[in-house]
Amino acid sequence: MTPDLFSADAHVLLRLLAAALVGVILGWPRQMSEKPIGMRTLGLVSLGAAMVTVAALRHPGLNAAPDAISRVLQGIVQGLTVGVGFIGAGVILRDTSTNKVHGLTTATTVLIAAALGIACGLGDWLVAGTGLVLALVILIVLKRFETSVTGEPEQH
Repeated sequence: MTPDLFSADAHVLLRLLAAALVGVILGWPRQMSEKPIGMRTLGLVSLGAAMVTVAALRHPGLNAAPDAISRVLQGIVQGLTVGVGFIGAGVILRDTSTNKVHGLTTATTVLIAAALGIACGLGDWLVAGTGLVLALVILIVLKRFETSVTGEPEQH
């Protein structure tokens, strides 16, 4: 068995810092576009999701019960998904005159921030890194592509 280079506390700090950082990075293009939810909000959503995840994993009563950990993590994912749905719902608006919906991308970005926070909280760096890169490609590259094709980006 190889010695662990970091203490358990260092792992917690790394996971929480990574979660805050990926949320801030995810929020950067939103901030630059002056969207209603930007770096601070998405950083906090991601950090909060990681905090709940890490706190559950560290609970001393769960360490000896893998089934309990599984159920708790399922509850965390479900609860966070519902919770961020309320945040996202606050930015979704329907223009009754044009029957168009606005804010869906922003709401979905909140969900992605929470998912990235959970991945960081679990220490799943492949999922967190890949998810962040793909989300940025969708938010930045596809927006430019939409603009070049249609003359304006999707307003959803």
